[in-house]
Amino acid sequence: MSDSGTARLPTSGELTAWRSFLRAHARVTRWLETELIAEQRLSLAAYDVLVQLAGAPEHKLRMTELAELVLLSRSGVTRLVDRLERAGLVSRERADSDGRGVVAVLTERGLDRLRSAAATHMRGIARHFVALLDTKELAALGLTCDRLADGELPVTQAKQAQA
Repeated sequence: MSDSGTARLPTSGELTAWRSFLRAHARVTRWLETELIAEQRLSLAAYDVLVQLAGAPEHKLRMTELAELVLLSRSGVTRLVDRLERAGLVSRERADSDGRGVVAVLTERGLDRLRSAAATHMRGIARHFVALLDTKELAALGLTCDRLADGELPVTQAKQAQA
């Protein structure tokens, strides 16, 4: 893609790869979600909120940061945190730094629930993702997804864009 925003359209082969990526993502996340709900009564998005909070300093994140990390809108994360708060898994506090912002905080109950749900989730990842790929495929997919997530151009395109 050039800086002017004009890019060539994808070829049919490239569109096939794109659709395969979307189908794979949808399939794996659908299975993971189904298992979490059936075994833990917890959605994949709720699980992700608990994971992000567990990994944050003091188990706290500003709501805006949390929304970015779990790929939800601010209103979407607010509604989800509302439900998690009613379940006693998360609480809200005023941000220490300015008093205007709000942080979501993982409760002890939330941490216990996360530990329980993690077993279900990890089994699902092993079954629906890891078991279907060999070591080389997993490594290549990891690198590819990192590049996509970071928005990096492949080396050849980066050189062309600089020219």
